[in-house]
Amino acid sequence: MAEANFPVEGQIVEVDGIAVHAVVMGDGPDVVLIHGSSGNTRDMTFALAPILAENYRVIAFDRPGLGYSDSFNPDGETIVEQAEILQRAAAQLGANKPIVAGQSYGGSVALAWAVTRPENISGLVLIAPAAIPWETPLDAFNTIGATSAGNALVLPLITAYVPDWYVDEALNKVFAPQTAPEGYADHFGTGLSMRRSSMHANAKQRANLLAEVTELQPRYSEISVPTEIVHGTADTTVFLDWHAPRLIEQIPGAELIELEGIGHMPQVVAAPEVAAAIDRATQRAGLR
Repeated sequence: MAEANFPVEGQIVEVDGIAVHAVVMGDGPDVVLIHGSSGNTRDMTFALAPILAENYRVIAFDRPGLGYSDSFNPDGETIVEQAEILQRAAAQLGANKPIVAGQSYGGSVALAWAVTRPENISGLVLIAPAAIPWETPLDAFNTIGATSAGNALVLPLITAYVPDWYVDEALNKVFAPQTAPEGYADHFGTGLSMRRSSMHANAKQRANLLAEVTELQPRYSEISVPTEIVHGTADTTVFLDWHAPRLIEQIPGAELIELEGIGHMPQVVAAPEVAAAIDRATQRAGLR
């Protein structure tokens, strides 16, 4: 039902037989948008991509296992693997050195892209990125959902029986202290994220993320492209005070834009400010 109500928005790019869903719009310098945990392209196409499309060619991807992109690692696609397949898909679309912007988990993938594929990026924009190893344990839902037993027994029950009001409440918690804007849930298609396959893929990726970020962090100093970090001061999902100050110290020339009172979803509730950060990265990269 979710797939019928929220079909493919864009096109499918094949990378070694793996399907990658991409939404392409606009004309100008290339900008790749990478969504966060449990998301899909629709998170980016609600507000940010249409603004950018006035001046850029925007490529919004579904990350592997989410939206309409294939999962290809039974243990959960690493951020390095995701960066590789998205970069190769972007290259197939003619974007060899795009500005790469990622939100939350997508910020981790964008960091992996900048570190491991430096010849294929012109600038980096990190939106509330999960970047510095954290001390809080993985929540119970993703801990269970990442297991085979959880996938077989727990996720089907959640898919079948969780009421719409609970999903709406969970969505607003992600946006806190803001709430999801009018029309966002209808555009985003929460049912796509509630499919058992998507929840299992997301849970495995989340379960592995801390170890992957811990391994990647020592290489942040290798990033040489212009980097802009956009982070809300009221973000209680990825705390600004824990991540952003350490990150700007480790990436040479990185600049931090703090959004007063904004929570974890600047790409939706503060899209013009995020677009401005992408403009700055583009200018610093000499693309405008």
